[in-house]
Amino acid sequence: MKWFALALIAFAALFGSGQAHAVTNCSITGITTVAFGPVNPTDGLVDGSATIDYSCTYTGGLLGGLYGVYLTGCIGLAPDDLGGVSPRTLLNANNDRMRYDLYKDSQRTSVWGPVGNATYTPLTFQLSFTILASPQTRTGSATIYGRVPAGQTTLSAGGYSGTLAGGTSANGIAYRYTEALLSLGTFPASCQSGGGGGGALAGPASTVTATVSKLCTIATATELNFGSVSGLLRANSDQTSLLRLTCTNRSAYQVGLDDGQNASGTTRRMTSGTGFVSYELYRDTQRTQRWGATLNTDTATGTGSGTEQTLTVYGRVPVQAAARAGQYSDVVTVTITY
Repeated sequence: MKWFALALIAFAALFGSGQAHAVTNCSITGITTVAFGPVNPTDGLVDGSATIDYSCTYTGGLLGGLYGVYLTGCIGLAPDDLGGVSPRTLLNANNDRMRYDLYKDSQRTSVWGPVGNATYTPLTFQLSFTILASPQTRTGSATIYGRVPAGQTTLSAGGYSGTLAGGTSANGIAYRYTEALLSLGTFPASCQSGGGGGGALAGPASTVTATVSKLCTIATATELNFGSVSGLLRANSDQTSLLRLTCTNRSAYQVGLDDGQNASGTTRRMTSGTGFVSYELYRDTQRTQRWGATLNTDTATGTGSGTEQTLTVYGRVPVQAAARAGQYSDVVTVTITY
């Protein structure tokens, strides 16, 4: 009976000495770029994604093959350069900031934060290592779901980028684990508490990119209606119309008006069958600056604000030879160059 007791004590001591040299380590092995691609500030949201890879290795001691490991880990993503997590921001050469968010789920409802952030939590995972094999490595990957929200109309054109730094409270991994004889154990309560061991390791820095291109759109071009004009045409008849357009913030543009469908040389003309009435379009209220389509010469120029802008077209039917009664009209094409 004494021999049996001594044998049990020796057996337990042997197990204990073997586990004294067991090690479990985890690391982030790679993070791809979150590339949002083209973003239209006046359009809807834009989604992007990336992949983060991680690896955990259990190396047992003398009797490590008889132990299983239960591991709870967390992967964190860094704040932006201002310390923001929701939203994070990207910068362009003009120091414009584009807002974006990174999520743990494909529905993009759960913001992905760094380890230790109680408001925006990191991604949690669990791994187990079986008995009868040491060392063992388990690998995994997770998708980072990104979104640039709509409504950022003041973004200017150019490339945007940001860096998510590596660090234990940035792009990093934390883990706790339980080593259990014959795998008779449970997972630690979290990646920072419970279990019999654990650690934290900084991961690599990663990048986020997006681009905004110059863009202009015309919302409306109202009709220039001179109304009822005396057929004798002995006095100027003036009216206006409006062009409403939206161009990317800080983007220079030129708006040109062609000479219409019935021009004679550079004289614009409205027609009614075989009859004509000449008219002109101007950029100024005094009607001294003709509005044409030659770039850098007679076009209207401006700089986009990201919101709708209005340009006034000043029209005039000048004094000219009398015209027969009728409905006179013309079609002018508007061109925006940016």
